[in-house]
Amino acid sequence: MTKEILCFGDSNTWGFNPIDATRYTREARWPGVAQAALGEGWRMIEEGLNGRTTVFEDEIEPGRRGFSSIIMLLETHMPLDLVILMLGTNDTKTRYGATVRDISLGWLKLAKAIRERCLWFPYPPPKILLAVPPPVLDCPNLTESFEGAPEKSAHFAEVGRQIAEANDLLFFDCGTVIQSSPVDGIHLSPESHKALGLAMAGFLRRSMAG
Repeated sequence: MTKEILCFGDSNTWGFNPIDATRYTREARWPGVAQAALGEGWRMIEEGLNGRTTVFEDEIEPGRRGFSSIIMLLETHMPLDLVILMLGTNDTKTRYGATVRDISLGWLKLAKAIRERCLWFPYPPPKILLAVPPPVLDCPNLTESFEGAPEKSAHFAEVGRQIAEANDLLFFDCGTVIQSSPVDGIHLSPESHKALGLAMAGFLRRSMAG
């Protein structure tokens, strides 16, 4: 039976190219790379949105609050075997004023919403993978809206691991295999998408065996 994987993320799941603001091809984006590496029996479902946050409402670009769309997308694609949560980068924007703890509680709120909603359906609940994004890179081209983001995101791996262990979530630190592009300090290069997709495929094989 095919394993159904929902990839719920932001512009780095959508495939934003920091050089020219275009979108990478499906094959070049990390879910597509993982799909090709995994082959038959797996389906990577892309649900990436530029600017998406965990729980924070963007008054400038509406519709970016992940908590407002996760249940709709969960029900759209059910039944699922796994939900990958790869968010947090946009939460570090200065306009939200969020601390690292606030962001970690956003991860947890999403995970709890998924579990609670799945109680209403006649399917086994999906596993949840917290994939913390790589730290924002402190570089000359980093936009002022991300002032302080490198310092906050440097703690993502440590805090994310604690949240995952305390709440029975799978955990993957994207920063162990990729880094944000020096072009803008936020987005991923084609090489990073490839590296992340291959690493994620290996992780999924190990964690979803059986």
